[in-house]
Amino acid sequence: MGIELPPAISSALTQLPFLSSIGSALNGDQRNIPLVLGTVVVVLATSSVLKFYNGLKLVSHLPGLRTPFSPYSFLGFTAPVTWWNPGLKFLWEGRKDHYLYKYFGSENFSITPWISGAPLIVSSNLDVLRQTAFGSFRSDFEKPEEMSRALLFWGDNLAGTDGEIWRRHRRIVNPAFNNKLYQRVWAKTAELYEQMADAEGWGDKDTIDIEVVQKLTHKFTLLIISTCGFGLDFDWAEPPAPPDGRMTVQQAFKIVVDRNMAVTFMPRWVHKLVPTTYFREVDEAINEMSRFMKAQVTSRKAAVRSGNGDIDAFTLMVKANEEEGSKYKLNESELIGNVFVLLFAGHETTAVTLAAAMIYLALNPEIEKEVLQNIIEVVGWNGKPTFEDYGKLDKVLAVFLEVLRMYPSGHLMFRKATKDTTLKLPRPVGEEGADTIPIAKGTMMVIDMVGLQYNPRYFEDPESFKPSRWYGVSKDSDAFTAFSIGPRECIGRKFATVEAVALLALLLRDFKIEPLLLNGETLDAWKTRVLDAQLLITLGVSNASVRFVRRQKGTASS
Repeated sequence: MGIELPPAISSALTQLPFLSSIGSALNGDQRNIPLVLGTVVVVLATSSVLKFYNGLKLVSHLPGLRTPFSPYSFLGFTAPVTWWNPGLKFLWEGRKDHYLYKYFGSENFSITPWISGAPLIVSSNLDVLRQTAFGSFRSDFEKPEEMSRALLFWGDNLAGTDGEIWRRHRRIVNPAFNNKLYQRVWAKTAELYEQMADAEGWGDKDTIDIEVVQKLTHKFTLLIISTCGFGLDFDWAEPPAPPDGRMTVQQAFKIVVDRNMAVTFMPRWVHKLVPTTYFREVDEAINEMSRFMKAQVTSRKAAVRSGNGDIDAFTLMVKANEEEGSKYKLNESELIGNVFVLLFAGHETTAVTLAAAMIYLALNPEIEKEVLQNIIEVVGWNGKPTFEDYGKLDKVLAVFLEVLRMYPSGHLMFRKATKDTTLKLPRPVGEEGADTIPIAKGTMMVIDMVGLQYNPRYFEDPESFKPSRWYGVSKDSDAFTAFSIGPRECIGRKFATVEAVALLALLLRDFKIEPLLLNGETLDAWKTRVLDAQLLITLGVSNASVRFVRRQKGTASS
C-alpha cells in the first residue's frame, strides 16, 4: 500500500543532498556539519510525516488522538503524562460521562502516533467486539503475538492462542471446569474462611482493622486457586522454610504469583545482569516450580491411569488429556502453561474484584443491608452455606458482577487484522444503521472494556454502583460482558463467582464493612483515594483500608 504526499514534501525529498553532505563531514569539512545535522532533522521529520500519513490511512482517517507515541508503546508508557502523551490510564480517565467517545462523536476513535507505536482503532461498542474478538471462529482478526507473549511464559495455553490451536486447548481444558470442581471451590472457601478468622485472631474481636484489604484478598484467592487448581495442601499460616534453606513449593508458588511482572515480562538475562536478592529469589522460584510441575504431570498421569486422582483443575486437565487421541493431546509444556495462566487469571482478577466489592459495600450501607437480608433468607444466621445455595444468593453475586463491570480486570483486548477486510461501526445512539470502513491487513484494534462497561448505550447511569441491574438477569446473558462473551468467554468465570459468593456470604453475615480513614482523612477523601484505578496487568481499585465490625446476629440493627 502506497501513500500520497503533498507536492511540497515530494519535491523536498528529491533535492536533499544526503550522501554528499555526510561524505563532506566525514572528510573533516566542518562547514558542512550544520548541513548534515539539518539533513538528519529533515530525514527524521520526513520519516515522522510518512509514518503519520500511513497511519491515518491504516485507521481509515477516523477522528481521534494524534500523539508522538502510542500509549501502548514503550515511550508512551514511560514518558510523563501530559497534553501530548495521554498515558496508560487515559481510557480509565476518559470513562466519566463517556467523555472520550462523546468528544469524537462516536463509539470508535483512532490513535495515530508519528514517532513510536502502531496506529490503533479503539472501540467501546459491543458489535465491534463481536466482529473482532472471536478469532477462533473468525479468521479476519487474531491476537497479536506481541500482546500474548507474557501469557506464554510457561507454555502455550488457552488464553494466549487463537484459531485451531485455541480449539485444541479448549477441548482439553473445558472438562476440568465442572460442578465437582465448583463444589470443591465452595467447600475450600468456607474452610479457608474459618482458618483465616482463627489465624488472624478475629474470634474475640468486635472490630478488625484491615490496613490493605488487597493483601487479604490476594492471599485468600492464592490459597483457593492453589488447592482447587493445583491440588496443593496450603494453610493460611505461612509454611516454615526447610532446614537446608531450600525454598518450599508453597514459597516458590507465592513468589511466582506475587512477582509476576518480573517473571513474565523481564528476560532471564536481566535477572542475571542485576543480581539482587529479589531476582535471585525469582529465579529460584521459577526453577523450583518448573521442577515441581514436571513431576506433577508425571505423577498425575500415573494416578489417572490407575483410576485415582484428586478433583482439582490440574488433575482434571490431565485426565481429559489422557483420554484424547494424539491429534488433540497437549504436551507437558502446554499442560503446565494452561495451569499457570489459570493461576494468574484466577488469582489476580478475583482478588482485585473482591477488594473492590468490599470497598463499595463499605460506601453503600443500604445495599450491604439488602445483600445481608438475601444471605439470612437463604442460609440463616447460623446455618452452613452449601454449594446448593449458590444460585439463591443472587444479590451477593450481583455485587461481584457490578464491581467487575465498573473495574473490568481484563480492561483491554487487542486484535490485529490478518488480511484486508471491513468493519461495520454502528452509528451513535439515536441514529440507525452502521458505517462500513475498510481495515487494512495489520491494523490493530483495541476493545476498550472500560469504555464498553461505561457505555450508556448498554448501561443506564453507568457510573453508579447498582447491583440491582443484575437481579434476574440470566447467567448466560450477553448483557454481562466483563468476562468477555461468546466462545472466548473466560473459562474460569464460574470458578471465580462461586469463590466470591461463598466468601462474601460468610464475611457479610459475620461483619459489617466500613471505611477505615487515615488520620485527618474525610470520607470523601477516602473515597477519592481508594476508587482510583490501579492498573498493572489487571485493573482494580487502589490499596484501601477497611474495618470489619462484628454484627449482633439476629437483630434488626445488624
